Amino acid sequence: MSVYMVERELPGISMDQLAGAQKAAIDTSKQFTKEGKPVEYIRSMYVPGEAKVMCLFKAENADTVREVNDAAKIPYNRVVEAMDLTP
Repeated sequence: MSVYMVERELPGISMDQLAGAQKAAIDTSKQFTKEGKPVEYIRSMYVPGEAKVMCLFKAENADTVREVNDAAKIPYNRVVEAMDLTP
C-alpha cells in the first residue's frame, strides 16, 4: 500500500467540527476495509492560520482515498501520493 495526502481548506472550522471530520475519516476507513477495500487513516495536521488540513492515508490507490473522503462527506482539494518520513 502507498501513502496518500489529502489536502483540505476548511475556513471557519471549529475544533469540534475538525474532531468530527477526523472521526468520520477513521470510521469510514474502517468500514471500507471491512468491505474489502483496504484503507487506513494515519493522521492529520492542522495549520490554523491558513485553515488548512493535511491528512495521511494508506491505500492501494488514490481513488480509494477519494471514495473514503466522499463517503465521509469531508471536502478536499486534492489527493496526492506522498512519502511519510516519520522516523
